[in-house]
Amino acid sequence: MRIVTVASMIVTTERTAGPLPLRERLRAALPIAMKARDKSATAALRSALGAIDNAEAVDGSEVRAGAIETSAVGLGAAERPRRELGESDIEAIVHTEIDERLTAATEYESLSGGADRAATLRAEAATLAAHLGNG
Repeated sequence: MRIVTVASMIVTTERTAGPLPLRERLRAALPIAMKARDKSATAALRSALGAIDNAEAVDGSEVRAGAIETSAVGLGAAERPRRELGESDIEAIVHTEIDERLTAATEYESLSGGADRAATLRAEAATLAAHLGNG
């Protein structure tokens, strides 16, 4: 049995196949944070999941327009598979998200009136860091 805490809510889940991957932990935590109306946790989780999805996107810069008769035909014929990210890649993305929030929080603290935004960014970073420690 595993216990996942998000935004002061505790959810227990039964798993026999071992720990959940980081992406799945983040996805599972998102609806819990939304139900708890924890804005900073919801924003952090959505942002991290979006960054992971963006990292999986393939580069479409080599796609060129051409004649219709040479174009791919059929449903999904022109689709390209997304990149496969490993657990270490996903952890690196989440670490980057945490570092960006902490850097921005430091910058906001140096501004007058930025203490509230800095506290929000630090709370978001703490939410993401809590999921890195689980496993």
